[in-house]
Amino acid sequence: MNVASVPKRSPFRYPGGKTWLVPHVRLWLKSLGEIPKNFVEPFAGGGIISLTVASEQLAKHVNMFELDDEVASVWITILGSNGSWLGKQILNFEMTPENARAIIDEQTKSVRKKAFKTILKNRVFHGGILAHGSSMLKHGENGKGILSRWYPTTLKNRIEEISKIKERITFTKGNAFDLIVPFVDDAESVFFIDPPYTADGKKAGKRLYTHHEIDHDQLFEVASKVKGDFLMTYDNAEGAIALAHRYGFDTEPVAMKNTHHAEMKELLIGKNLDWVRRKKKEQREQPVFSFGD
Repeated sequence: MNVASVPKRSPFRYPGGKTWLVPHVRLWLKSLGEIPKNFVEPFAGGGIISLTVASEQLAKHVNMFELDDEVASVWITILGSNGSWLGKQILNFEMTPENARAIIDEQTKSVRKKAFKTILKNRVFHGGILAHGSSMLKHGENGKGILSRWYPTTLKNRIEEISKIKERITFTKGNAFDLIVPFVDDAESVFFIDPPYTADGKKAGKRLYTHHEIDHDQLFEVASKVKGDFLMTYDNAEGAIALAHRYGFDTEPVAMKNTHHAEMKELLIGKNLDWVRRKKKEQREQPVFSFGD
């Protein structure tokens, strides 16, 4: 699927980001026949899926949840009344190692200042990783150091675009298991579930995310009670496949490229994934033309 067709809407560089999955999510939601009343993303992170759904009106309303305090501060700020302030702070900031370190080391209780600090860290830390132990870039791309990923005008524009659709989005900071309860019995609500990949002994989530510990069995049990539809993504590992099959879910591996452009497989899990298998079949059957044709 063509990832080039996915607009860059998130202000985050998010480890484990799901830009590559956006075409699949579009296909999934359109396969449902009717526009869902609620789109629920319990582990919002960088938010590219929720932002796409809201921007393209693939659901009537989007509900984003996130437990991480730093990430949540950004969404609270942008989707609240301080998005314009945040954009101006980013645009006017003079990026130097000394200025960046001063902001990062600053202790603040202000949500909007924490949001600016989080965006800054996300842009100048290796891989955009916010978890404890991450550190600032030294060399970066082409020797640009911390300027490698600092695009103030682009970030400001993305924030302004999100602000234009904020009435379609509700963000809540908190534990996903508590917050999704009101939607579980609603057949018109759909869920996109992308938890930290720590099932089957995987350690990537521990390195990438502050809140990496989650009860995967409980998550699958909750998904089994959802009256509407859901799409879940996991590392394509035996443990995740076994959990899915235990609860009677459908599974299908799909190709994606990691940050180093190496092709990998991720696992889609849902109630019925015939829509993705049909798409894969169509792609296999497309004719291939040579220059001599």
